[in-house]
Amino acid sequence: MSDRPLAAVDGVARSYGGVRVLDDVSLSVETGVTAVVGPNGSGKSTLLGVLAGAVEPTAGSVR
Repeated sequence: MSDRPLAAVDGVARSYGGVRVLDDVSLSVETGVTAVVGPNGSGKSTLLGVLAGAVEPTAGSVR
C-alpha cells in the first residue's frame, strides 16, 4: 500500500466571470469512501471538475 493519496489538490481556486467559486481549497483523497457535502452553489461540482481535469483551476495544483 502506498503512502501517497489517490488525488490531492493544494490551494486550488476557480473563478467564473470574476466570481470566485473555489478559494484556496486543499484536500487529499485516500482509499475508501470520500464525500464532499455543502449547499447549492458551494463549488462541489466545480471541485469535481477540477479533480477530473475537465475544469482548469485559476490557481493551485492538482496531483
